[in-house]
Amino acid sequence: MKGLMIQGTSSDAGKSFLVTGLCRLLADRGVRVCPFKSQNMSNNACVTWDGREMSRAQAVQAEAARLRPETFMNPILLKPRTGTSSEIVLDGRVQETPRGGSWNDYRTFAQGPGIRAVRRALQHIGENFDAVIIEGAGSPAEVNLNDAEIVNMRVAREADVPVALVTDVDRGGSLASIVGTLELLGADRDRVKGIIFNKFRGDVRLFESAVRWVEEYTGVKVLGVMPWVEGAAIAGEDSLSLRWNREAALDGLSLGVVRFPSVANFTDLDPLEMEPDVSLIALDAATPPRTLDALDAVILPGTKNTMQDMAWLHRTGLAESLRKLSASGRFVLGLCGGYQMLGCRLLDPELRENGELKETDGLGLLPAVTDFRERPKRTAWASGTLRPEFSPQTVPVSGYEIHFGQTTQLTHPREGERRCVGRLCRSEASSLTEAGQTTQLTHPRDESEVLPLFELEDGPEGLAWPDLSVAGTYLHGILECDRFRTLWLNAVRASRGLPERPVTDTRAMKEAAFDALAAAVREHLDVEAILKLIEGK
Repeated sequence: MKGLMIQGTSSDAGKSFLVTGLCRLLADRGVRVCPFKSQNMSNNACVTWDGREMSRAQAVQAEAARLRPETFMNPILLKPRTGTSSEIVLDGRVQETPRGGSWNDYRTFAQGPGIRAVRRALQHIGENFDAVIIEGAGSPAEVNLNDAEIVNMRVAREADVPVALVTDVDRGGSLASIVGTLELLGADRDRVKGIIFNKFRGDVRLFESAVRWVEEYTGVKVLGVMPWVEGAAIAGEDSLSLRWNREAALDGLSLGVVRFPSVANFTDLDPLEMEPDVSLIALDAATPPRTLDALDAVILPGTKNTMQDMAWLHRTGLAESLRKLSASGRFVLGLCGGYQMLGCRLLDPELRENGELKETDGLGLLPAVTDFRERPKRTAWASGTLRPEFSPQTVPVSGYEIHFGQTTQLTHPREGERRCVGRLCRSEASSLTEAGQTTQLTHPRDESEVLPLFELEDGPEGLAWPDLSVAGTYLHGILECDRFRTLWLNAVRASRGLPERPVTDTRAMKEAAFDALAAAVREHLDVEAILKLIEGK
């Protein structure tokens, strides 16, 4: 098989970044190149055209290669449930796995169904593509994992491709990490044919002596030194890559993003980072009140564990803060698990979603209940339009659903459902009284005003107040729909007395980012040497 594997001396060394750049560079040269990562551990996922699930990182790499994302590009996806167990997605389908999990359970999986899935995927790629660019995971030098490893050197051997080792200069200790990694690889050391220094800041001439030393000491060619690449932000794979600011915008919008312990699909927010007047501010238990007070809106992103993260909101006091922000007229948008939290109650009596909590109170900002019973996981693409009640113009929308549970609007809430944790929903009174303080509601309303947000091919979806001040949807990728995102942001701007802004073309900006990354690869790496490695020369 023709190809190259990018392995790293550590997590977040820039493997995904470089694979993406190489995929765009090769695609520009007319090579039908396929990205591949045998196993990914991430809660950033997407749905393919046929309703299967795969890592968001490999989907982005497919876009860079000008391909439609397919699950053979990422046959195994591990989605962490807790610190000791993960949901296993094999060939795009959720497997029934033990709730507790163990290393022996995983070893059995890796040595059986796991490696068979990897071999099937590699065979398909070899038969249908000119070349493959493979991404490793973490470090290949984790010798304690070698007996069940199916993501680093085991995959390089299966595909029989050379390896380029990338290291993070910005993190520090890159020379030691290279030498240490090579020393621990054993017989696989000879498969490493190149080294790439990544995330370099400053004058590269100051680093030339380090490059010479590494080549002389290891005998491995340095393929280049990649700098920080401005304007080429690529979707992150895990929470290490979160890059939200802590400072509010002075002359634009400040959007708070709740950083749940089990945050998932935070790449949904990437389009907001392309808006010139928007700042994203991470919110957690340590967020000071002055930061919250300066926000124009709050977004509740997806989560792998809605029940536990909702309990975390209550425990940290953020639930109360979010209710007060909404009561004062600030906008709140919930995506997937964040949408489920906007309702009054979350029910999981059979412990299907979280394994611990059978029920908990939501935020009570939407008259809805989410039930996790007897519902298979939903993974599907969807498209439609924004409901006409929210805009006189047709606003097309599309996205994908990945979730357990079903959310139902309460058209005639019972008393226990109307009163969320003893606190009044927006519709029940003109004020909230908490800890002796009264917060005036700017728009007390009746629950009957709440409407489905979208009209999709298979029916209505989501819920929102008519002014979009509180809105929720299961659709991941909805913020990539430029017209809807602009409509929502302009509603927030209007609420803060700011002028409307025109639509930002995020698709064009994403393509420009791919092109900028490919240009950086051409400029800073030895492309001819890389092409020879791919060709097996």
